[in-house]
Amino acid sequence: MAKKISIVVSVYNEELGLKQFYEHTSPILSEACAKSGWDYELIFVNDGSRDSSLEILKEFAAADDHVVVVNFAANRGHEAAMIAGIDVSTGDGVVCMDADLQHPPEAIPGIIAKFDEGYDVISMVRTAREDAGLFKKITSAAFYRVMNKMSKANFENNSSDFFGISRRVALVLKKDYRERVRFLRGYVQNVGFKKTTLEFKASARVAGESNYNLKALVKLSLNAICNFSDAPLKMGIYAGMTSLAFAFILIVYSIIQFFLGNAPSGYSTVVVLICFMFGVLFIILGFISEYLAIIFAEVKNRPIYIVDSIITKNGEERNE
Repeated sequence: MAKKISIVVSVYNEELGLKQFYEHTSPILSEACAKSGWDYELIFVNDGSRDSSLEILKEFAAADDHVVVVNFAANRGHEAAMIAGIDVSTGDGVVCMDADLQHPPEAIPGIIAKFDEGYDVISMVRTAREDAGLFKKITSAAFYRVMNKMSKANFENNSSDFFGISRRVALVLKKDYRERVRFLRGYVQNVGFKKTTLEFKASARVAGESNYNLKALVKLSLNAICNFSDAPLKMGIYAGMTSLAFAFILIVYSIIQFFLGNAPSGYSTVVVLICFMFGVLFIILGFISEYLAIIFAEVKNRPIYIVDSIITKNGEERNE
């Protein structure tokens, strides 16, 4: 029986570029699978799109028995969409990618080759990005440096939500790592097993605008930090030790100036110290709040996603 690769594509308001993605990707998959002896399924996860994305996806499913459409009852976010696609997948290998063609389908044959070589995790490392400005490049590089310093986990620089995992890794993700607040690319890179990397160049979006604004990226960064590091919770200890050191220096300085007859005015010093300490305090409280929010989400134990329907060429399977 031929091996199968499952391509998981998260879709949210992508009506302008979906047809171009499908028309570009399907021939590449057909040719790659014909050469390698694999079969494939193309799983689109409609993450509560408010445009005509679902109607377009239904057209794909009606015409192509390789296409599976997982339709959410409401928007749950990109991470939940990828998890849902992995849950539904039946392939021996799973590839997660976006629908905007920034993750090049041309890289899929290379991923299949790595599966054939026995790798379980293929991290796709971005070498360049056509639509990325200086700010995005700096913040992306800084993010992984900070994460590797703060966490015991090892993250590939410039890795993305474009990756491949074997069936046994997918089974681990289906059973475990079911947090409500997730950082999926982090789980994939640190789940273990035999792993490798492939490089790719991210093209500009084929159509529309990115759904990842600054607020979403900040939220993703905070989720990543809170999922893989407890260092922020220890900031209070370091801040306290630093404050004590500054206080000791200030005491020594004040005593010396007193005996020299030049007792300093303490107004500026007090103001600076108060501002510094309140700034540190609020940062620490902010991180504690993030950890509490994650605990709160886990305690409620609500579903990661809710499927309204699963649509294939053979008909529509309702999720009761």
